[in-house]
Amino acid sequence: MSQQPDTDTLRKMRALLLKWFALYQRPLPWRQDYHPYQVWIAEIMGQQTQMERVVQYFTRWMELFPDVASLARAPEQTVLKAWEGLGYYSRAHNIRRTAKILLAEHAGQIPADRHALLALPGIGPYTAAAILSIGFNQPCPLVDANVERVFARLHDLEKPVKVAAGKKAVQKLATLYLDQDSPRAFNQALMELGALVCTPRKPLCQVCPLQGQCLAYCRDTVTLRPVLAKRPERIDITMACGIIENNGLVYIQQRLPNDIWGGLWEFPGGRLEADETPAQGALREILEETGWQARLEKPYQTVTHYYTRYRVTLHSFLCSMVESGLAHEPRLTAATRFAWVNRQELQRYPFPAGHRQLVASLNTG
Repeated sequence: MSQQPDTDTLRKMRALLLKWFALYQRPLPWRQDYHPYQVWIAEIMGQQTQMERVVQYFTRWMELFPDVASLARAPEQTVLKAWEGLGYYSRAHNIRRTAKILLAEHAGQIPADRHALLALPGIGPYTAAAILSIGFNQPCPLVDANVERVFARLHDLEKPVKVAAGKKAVQKLATLYLDQDSPRAFNQALMELGALVCTPRKPLCQVCPLQGQCLAYCRDTVTLRPVLAKRPERIDITMACGIIENNGLVYIQQRLPNDIWGGLWEFPGGRLEADETPAQGALREILEETGWQARLEKPYQTVTHYYTRYRVTLHSFLCSMVESGLAHEPRLTAATRFAWVNRQELQRYPFPAGHRQLVASLNTG
């Protein structure tokens, strides 16, 4: 196959791919009727998230917020709690903001227009194309990591797919191959092929419907494609927090709205300073964020979680209040409000990943 397949070859490849998709596509819940609202939510949830988790969260989300109107009217904390565990909480904030705009300016409907979609919070070129293609069956090429991999192997691309030249080449191929009559099915078929057959490791080339047209398969370069740019180095961050208990209640506080985890709840804490031990850091952070002098009772747990390029190690300590601290409310410097709750009530509040691990342990300990 040449770098530019002829019309007959393209027609044949589209037909093969569509036939394969009709037989082997996964029964994902948003594929039942392709409602644009459901497609939008599934696409946002699918960013940086495995499909199995997306299905679980999507199903629960639709029970809570079956349409734009119910989402727009939902309290922020209800939305964040439904999102808890998916990470990248700016997505949840943007979804809620967009729902409010849709209800106010678009009668609660998803617009079938690219410019209108791009004007909405959290919807970029890819998500807009996905909504138009999958939700409205409009002929828009759609490129995700799965599609990049499929085209990199089909055409044995030597350029890294994440750099400008490689992205341009893949986008050009996605436009060339697009089935104008069945864009919804075709774009999903490409993505599904990458997810189920043309996988990153141990691809199932023997059952691939496009094997006969795949240059990488013919040249035995499948394992070398796609060419990836060098990964950035991981950044390690060490943090500490204090779990303050008094009379059977635990202190928590809500993060500032413009924070990276804005609106979520946490135990007071933060990043360690140079030459500071976790215990010293926990006491300093409590003092800075609440004005309270606390007493460390004992180390509790150390948990690790990952966020984009970062590996975050969080040390936690069970703490108590010195008597003088009980006389006044906290002077909040890194939070909007606070609460004293029992351990079981902690489950009602949305927490970022590291603190959520501590909450789970507190409820089982």
